[in-house]
Amino acid sequence: MHTIVVDLGFGDCGKGTVVDYLCATREVDTVVRFNGGAQAAHTVVMADGRKHTFAQFGAGSLRDGVRTHLSRYMVVDPLSLVTEAEHLVALGAGDVWRRLSVDRAALISTPYHREANRAKEIARGARRHGSCGMGVGEAMAYALEHPDDAPRAGDCAEPAVLRRKLATLKQRLGSGGPPVEACLAAYQGFAATVRLVDGFRAEGPCVFEGAQGVLLDEWHGFHPHTTWSTTTFANAEALLDGEPAYRLGVLRTVTTRHGAGPLPTEDPGLGITDPNNPANDWQGPFRVGHFDAPLHRYAIEAAGGVDGLALTHLDLRVHRMCRSYRDNPLRVGPPGDLEWQAAMTRALAAVEPQYERVTDWVPAVEEALGAPVVIESWGPTAQDKKPA
Repeated sequence: MHTIVVDLGFGDCGKGTVVDYLCATREVDTVVRFNGGAQAAHTVVMADGRKHTFAQFGAGSLRDGVRTHLSRYMVVDPLSLVTEAEHLVALGAGDVWRRLSVDRAALISTPYHREANRAKEIARGARRHGSCGMGVGEAMAYALEHPDDAPRAGDCAEPAVLRRKLATLKQRLGSGGPPVEACLAAYQGFAATVRLVDGFRAEGPCVFEGAQGVLLDEWHGFHPHTTWSTTTFANAEALLDGEPAYRLGVLRTVTTRHGAGPLPTEDPGLGITDPNNPANDWQGPFRVGHFDAPLHRYAIEAAGGVDGLALTHLDLRVHRMCRSYRDNPLRVGPPGDLEWQAAMTRALAAVEPQYERVTDWVPAVEEALGAPVVIESWGPTAQDKKPA
């Protein structure tokens, strides 16, 4: 059976290491990326010490024979993809290009999107949204406003079409960046290297790897601190077109986020840092709070339910959980009602978390969230994980 892996937090819960574990312990043909873009940072550590932070390639790429498909819901950055492939090859991953397919309909993000994205975020000053500064949201926004002119992966094989789209894009966004001809040459090289396909059909068991987290979802996240992406199971299920799949939600034993936005249980006194998630100029600081069951219950409901949970970071010495809020404002509203989402964002700033001590995390999380923990993760490698 296929498995869909979704983060039930604000991201950074360990999706990549869970995907790698699934690819190490099961028969997996392809890892399918079904949302987001090159801003993903899914770190995988192998038993022999090799380490890679996956951005666009599937997090099973260090496993022999596991393929990657970048679906029509991805925003592909061909230039970053080259850098990532070089690192994977240096780690001994073999011919990762041969194991990669890209849907022709996938949007591509360009240096022009990135420059415009960063200019907008800088202009917000103290009211930054917390963008990754990679241009993914700008690519989505441009495609919504100019659907016929948005560059797509298939255009990379059509130089005349791509030249027109890039020139129009650069002019409209008024951004800096390299000359159009330089980008055009790079994208033609991308088209000559990858396998461009129309649509997706599973040829064997697949793991669908989500990016970011449900609490950042474009429709159900806490506006305006959201992503331009559907982070629930919806895109993967649309790709499967009725084929069954196991819905796996991933959580940490602490609740974390990058940069601006609500984090009701935040506690700097925890003293927890994450070497794979340092502060950066665009997202801001990496913030940590106690496990927030109300937020994760909301994520499960917004995602339409889960079949099971993967609980990561069980090796952390933390013993406190927020089981409820006094006057809980969280309600799943109609998709796209951003006023509703913004009102919840404001309300979260005033909630009073109600805490209890936890001595055994697996049964505590199962009881708090009403779903079984099926994978326990006690460290960064596949060997540190086990079925619950």
